[in-house]
Amino acid sequence: MPVPETETTLDPAIAARLKRNPDGLVAAIVQEHGTGDVLMLAWMDDEALRRTLATGRATYWSRSRNEYWVKGATSGHHQQVRKVSLDCDGDALLLTVVQTGAACHTGTHTCFTDDLAVEES
Repeated sequence: MPVPETETTLDPAIAARLKRNPDGLVAAIVQEHGTGDVLMLAWMDDEALRRTLATGRATYWSRSRNEYWVKGATSGHHQQVRKVSLDCDGDALLLTVVQTGAACHTGTHTCFTDDLAVEES
């Protein structure tokens, strides 16, 4: 479901660089400051990015709930944003965060816990 049209004050220079998917979203890869662990993947629209940059608190668009959510607002597992980087194509963001508690909704440190076998060639 596409993100509803939202009035935003995201810096126009940043907004112009974003390449959004058909739902108006950009992938946000979340990495832990200090360890470099990749914690999770979430989604942002312009307003979620604006809120994140303005507050230093990771704010995402929930595709399942169709609403904005601040990481940790209900779980207490907060993400304090240290850095946000835009990739060279403008279609992904990298958030470097200080993670408090588990990053994954399953209660694990990272969402990436299921390693798949790779055959060596």
